[in-house]
Parts: sequence; C-alpha cells; structure tokens
Amino acid sequence: MKRLMLNALLFMLTMAPCLLFAQVLNKQSILDQHVWNNKDWAWYKENIPFIETPDKDIDRTYYYRWDNLTLHLIYGSPVSGYACTEFIDRPWWSGKYGTISCAAGHQLYEMQWLRDANYWEDFAKYWFKTPGAQPRNYSTWLADAIWNGYKVKRNQPFVLSLKNDLVANYGKWEKERWVEAEGMFSWDGMHDGMETNINSRQTTKWFEGAPGYRPTLNSYMWADANAISHIAQLSNDVETVKVFNQKAATIKSNFQKKNWDPKRDFFFHRFANDERDGIKANTLTYQTGKFAGNPHGREQIGFVPWYFNMPDAGFESAWKFLMDSNYFYAPFGPTTVEKMDPLFNIARNCCAWSGNAWPFATSQTLKGMANLLRNYQQQHVTKNDYIKLLDNFANTHLKDGVPFIGEANHPETGSWSGHDYVGHSEHYFHSSYIDLVISGLMGLQAKETDSLEVNPLIPNDWAYACLENVKYHGHDITIIWDKTGKKYKKGKGLLIFANGKKIGASVGLNKIVVPLKTINPIPTNRLMNYAVNNEARNFYPHMRTSFAGIGNAYASKMNDGQYWYLSTTPNRWATVYNEDTAHWVEVDYGIERSIEKVKLYFVEDAKVGIKMPKHYQLAYWSDGAWRTIPNQQKQYSNPQPNAANTVSFPTIKTAKIKVLLTTNAHTPIGISEIETWGAAVTDYTTPKNPETSNNLAHRSVATFTRSYQSRFDDSTAINNGLLDPNRRWTAFESKNTSDWVQFTFKEIKLVSQVHLYVYNDNGGVKPPKSYKIEYWDGDNWKEVVSANKLPQTPIADLNICSFQPVQTNKIRITLEHLNAKSFSGLYEVDIQ
Repeated sequence: MKRLMLNALLFMLTMAPCLLFAQVLNKQSILDQHVWNNKDWAWYKENIPFIETPDKDIDRTYYYRWDNLTLHLIYGSPVSGYACTEFIDRPWWSGKYGTISCAAGHQLYEMQWLRDANYWEDFAKYWFKTPGAQPRNYSTWLADAIWNGYKVKRNQPFVLSLKNDLVANYGKWEKERWVEAEGMFSWDGMHDGMETNINSRQTTKWFEGAPGYRPTLNSYMWADANAISHIAQLSNDVETVKVFNQKAATIKSNFQKKNWDPKRDFFFHRFANDERDGIKANTLTYQTGKFAGNPHGREQIGFVPWYFNMPDAGFESAWKFLMDSNYFYAPFGPTTVEKMDPLFNIARNCCAWSGNAWPFATSQTLKGMANLLRNYQQQHVTKNDYIKLLDNFANTHLKDGVPFIGEANHPETGSWSGHDYVGHSEHYFHSSYIDLVISGLMGLQAKETDSLEVNPLIPNDWAYACLENVKYHGHDITIIWDKTGKKYKKGKGLLIFANGKKIGASVGLNKIVVPLKTINPIPTNRLMNYAVNNEARNFYPHMRTSFAGIGNAYASKMNDGQYWYLSTTPNRWATVYNEDTAHWVEVDYGIERSIEKVKLYFVEDAKVGIKMPKHYQLAYWSDGAWRTIPNQQKQYSNPQPNAANTVSFPTIKTAKIKVLLTTNAHTPIGISEIETWGAAVTDYTTPKNPETSNNLAHRSVATFTRSYQSRFDDSTAINNGLLDPNRRWTAFESKNTSDWVQFTFKEIKLVSQVHLYVYNDNGGVKPPKSYKIEYWDGDNWKEVVSANKLPQTPIADLNICSFQPVQTNKIRITLEHLNAKSFSGLYEVDIQ
C-alpha cells in the first residue's frame, strides 16, 4: 500500500507542470481535418499520439492508420480481452477471433503506442494464453515485438509473466523448423505470408514453395532469441540469458556466412533441398537451376535483417539497390523483387510476391532503413531517402482519392486492383505505418533503461514538426522541432518535454538522450465486457431484437467484439426494411451479471438512409419485469454517430439489459456494437446452452432432412441455434437445379415466418436465384400464401419470409440454384 501511495504521489508531482503547459496541438482541429470511419473523438484524444508535420500526406496516412487500427481491434472474450485481426473478415485459416500471426509483429509495434496499455498487453498475452491462437502458423517476431513494447511501457511484471511462454514457444519453433546441420531455421515462402515468389516458382510447389533458409524467418528467430535474452536479464535469469545469446549468435553466424552472396552484395533465400531443373540444396537463388549464373534474384526480404539491427558491419552495400529505379525503387514501391529479374512479374490478382509492392514488406524495409541510418556507417541511403519512401508509402494509402489500404499494389501506378476484395482485404492490417512515424521520422527510440532517446529523421528543410500525447515510461512526452521558434512558441530547435517540463533540447536535428525515471503503472481494477460472444457454440450472451434485420445486419453483429461503420462491408444490426418507430435490443446473459456501464456504437450510413435514433433509454430485468436503470449518466445528450455512446450508472445486478429506441418515421437505425461493462471476475464462465428454443426448427423440437448434402459440410449445424457460417449445409456439387431442406416438428405448430441465413463463399456457393416455402397439410405439400419476402431477391445472410399463418408439422424450403456452377447453402434456419 505504501508503495502504491508513493507511486501515486510521484505521478502527481511529475504531472504538476502540465497545469502550466498548454497542449501544443489542437486535437479536435486535427481530427476535423481528416476522413474517418470511426468518429469517436474522445477515444482518439485519450489513446493516440498526435502529430503535425509540413507533409500533409504523411499526416493524413498517420491518422488513417489509427482509424484503421480501431476497425481491426476485437474484444475477443472477457477472459482474453483485446486482440487484432488482419482481414476485415475472419477467414477460415485464421485463429481464434480472426487473428493471424503473420503480421502480429507489425500490429504489436503499432499498438505499443496506444496510451492505454491494456490493448497491447492483451494482444501480447493472447498468443500464449488463449486456446485457438496460432502463434506458429506463420513466421513472425512475437518475442521481439513484446520486448520492444516493454521498452515503451516498462511494465516489468507483465513482460516477465510471459517469459516462460516465450521460451516454450521458441522451443516449439526449434522442434518444428530448426535444421541442426545448417544452424538455421527452414520453411517455405507461403508461411512467411509471401506466396508465389521467385523461388517458389522454380519448384513444383509454385504457390507455397519448397523449404529454404530464408532471410525472414531466420531474422525473426534471431530477434526473438535476442529479445528472450533481454527479458530473462530483467529477472537475473543467467542461464536463460546465456542459452539464448548462444542461439542468436549461432543463427547470425550461419546466416551471414551462408545467405550472403558477395558477388551480388545481397542476402538471399537458400534452398534446403534439391529441386527441379537442377536446383541444388544449400545454394542461393540462381546459383543453380534454370537461371544459374543470372546476376539478379534479389528480393526485398534481403533488407529484413536490418529491421532488427541483426547484421554486423560490412553488409551495408545491399542498400545501394533500394533507391535505384533499375532495381527496387518505384513511385509506389519498393518492388518485392528487383525489376531486371527474369521472373519479375506484377500480378493482376492476389497473391504473388514476384514484383508487386506489398505494404508488409514496405514497412519492414522502412524500419530497416531507419535502423541503418542510425546504427550503421554507410553512404548508400540518406534520411531524405527515408522521407521519400515514407511519403511514397503515404500516397499509396489512397483509392479514388480516399484513404485506403489493400493487400498489395501496382508499384508504378499505386492501383490496388485485384488486391482489394470487398469484405475481405479492404482496409487490410498487414503492415505498420504509425511506428514508422513515431520511432522513425520523429525519432523516439524506446529504451529499456530509465532514459529517453530522440534521434529524428526529420528533413533539414522542414520548418516544424510536432509529436504529442505519447505515453512513454509512464510520462506524457512531447517532441517539437521548431526551426525558428515561431511556430509553437516553446523555444527554438529540437525540444523534448515530459509532463509539460522541458527535459532536453538541441539547436539542430541531433540525437538527444536524457535521463527519465520510469513511473510504474498504478494497478487499476479493469472492467469486463459481459455482452460479447465470439464462441460459435455458445448461445449466451444472446442478442434479441424487435426486428431481426436483413442480410448481414442481424442481431449477433452487435456482440461480436468489433465495431466499424463501412458501407461496403457493414458490421451492424439495422432496421432497414422495417418502418416501425419503436425498437428494442436485448442482451441476455443467461445468468446475473454486475453491470455499471453500457456503450452503444450507433451507425450512420447515408447510402441506405440509416440515421441516429431520436432518443434511447436503458432498462434492466429485475424481479420478473423490465425496469428503467436508475441514475443513467449519458456521455452525450443526443446520440452520436459512428462513435461510442457511453452510459454510466450505479452498479446493477441483472440477467438482461434492454435498449429502448425511438426513431423518426421511415428512418432506419443501426448499431454496430453494444458493450456492457462490469467489474471483472476471475472465474468467468457462460451458462449452458438452453435445451429448448422458440425456434421451431431447433434440433430439440424438429428433425432435419434434405434432398442433397455436399461432402464438405456439416448439416447438423443448420438448426443448432448458433450462427456459424463455418458449419453449414450446402448443395455444392449437386446435379439438381434446385434442392430442399425440410424440418419435421414433433407436433402440429402454428407457423407464420421463416428466417433463412444464406451462406455465400463468393465461389461455388452463392445465394439462390429464388426460394419457396411449403407446408405439409397432412396429405400434400402446399406453398404458403401471401409470402412477403425481405428482400425479394435472396441475398447473403439473413432473409425473412412472412406469410399467412398455417397449422402444420412440416416445413420445406426449396432453393433454386443461381446457375449450374453456383449452389445454394444455409448455415441456420429459424422458424416462427
């Protein structure tokens, strides 16, 4: 307790100067200048560092990348907390909650600059504490990213709590990929996330490639070994330090000796085995095989070792190729392969790493370039080259003049065409940019000691630049470059402030190192979001609504742990197709929870006319009745679009919360997410799924049969009450022009509505051309009367058909396939 009081006192003392130090940048004015998907101004002000530079392209992209990061944040579960997705959807090859380890290093380097450490810490521990995480499905640099984040946050107990996990994970990497005879790790390019590259295309496995000793994986594993050694040093774990120092030394020695070609001045992929056309094991790209002796073969991955400051001095000549337009340089590049390579190819469609520019690699190259400029003696690139590439990268983040990022782009034109699939790779999070500005351009170099280093790459001809609102070692840091002192009126030159007090200065753009004692984070009681449900087989927590929604705008979108407001790929429940002026949304926990805060993420979408509700109120279930939650304190007097609307109140215990919404006539409303927060518990569990359901098609009260079933599907999931597109019935490969599914009830029931959750993989399974609902009258099948279909033409996800009520014990749904190559599919049916 005394220690906590001392930390709190130290914090207040160090913050005292803030009372005298006005903020340099007008945050709201900056926010108003940019295009946003997420307009939660309060969140940005509380969580992100702000910048201002003379280069408006860099500034625009910097703020877009923060906006994009919020799109990919996912609150996976009350136990795991926050994680981060790569694609806007959650593809089948992703891990728990849609995560993919390939870009996790990039993502953690970005998230480390969030002021609220919980986001970064949750995602760091996710990889080792969450069943279903896949930390080794792709090569990545998790330990290094965690060590680097520690240098920003300085939360020693947290990083030490992961030490054993990091050691164990490294051991599994060694078991799976280490080749003792070569003293390096071996894997293929596809598992670097780099498919169809110039080395894979020389093998029989043109997409994934054959095993090889790659600059990527071996740099990552060197960096991870180095990071584990540093983490072990924090607890004086001498043996682990020694072991991992040796592991790192072995990798570096063998890599520099075996993967460097002095004739071509570059690091190359090295084949692990003999391959076709005369490629020999343990030879570099084009040393053997069809292109033996060719002087090219350089790939952008040859710059990756410098991302981690891995190479010794003497290899810097590799960088002479980067800014040369005959090799890697392009106005929207660099290219992933040098341009004169015999296999150089700019692919029209995803995914190929043989010439297109990939933001993943561009980020790595820029980070490596910044390290080269600071830590190596060379004359091949300058800080003006860094700014040129950073500016090129910024201008790549556009599509039709609006901020955007896809998977890969044309290096000469900047076009994302063929790599920007709607609902999948739009606003892709597979790279970094924020860190390239904060640590690269502005030069904030995180340290494991009680110190702060600023070593900027700001161009000499810039009159000003400012970085503000950075949380570093527990302090609020501001870095100002003001050539004349007239822009910000805080002084002339390069200035560093901590908590409003100037702690360092230089007349020029020089390296500054100042002592800065860490303020240990003060423990706080975190809250849990009890509304979220990302467990495909768990019914609770369950969302109910007055109107089910149409298409992918159904109820469970509101508790999937993510919020965004895109028109192209909505993530919301909405009342489009319904003209009622009163609606409600209910969160059913299945058991009582203690709740003290609700966040409502209202959607505004002019494309379909979705607007704000006139007003809303919260109610809770108590003693068998709905009651208004007392003493509600709303963040905003009127509902705010595309942002969190927070309502706080004294803690209540309840099994259900309801949002009562009033709308204007003929005006649909939408909600992207509902979060209900309460004090965290250590033994969080969810109640068992209910054995019965109001859904007449549910497996507990109905038997399911079908005319045909694909060999790839699990049709038992079609009436389990859970919305999981990965478990479905489809008619894929059927010889019929139409197929049916049938539900037989245990007794006669009154039926008036059917909800069809239509599966669409944009390939062999697509929404049907049409469908009809029939009922069994005891002797024959008859089509329902007065069928009102929403929408009339079937679409993916939720379709509703209402009709004149019928008494029956059987319902059959016949789906007419779109065409001979596009078959129908359903992942849930709800009969009312």
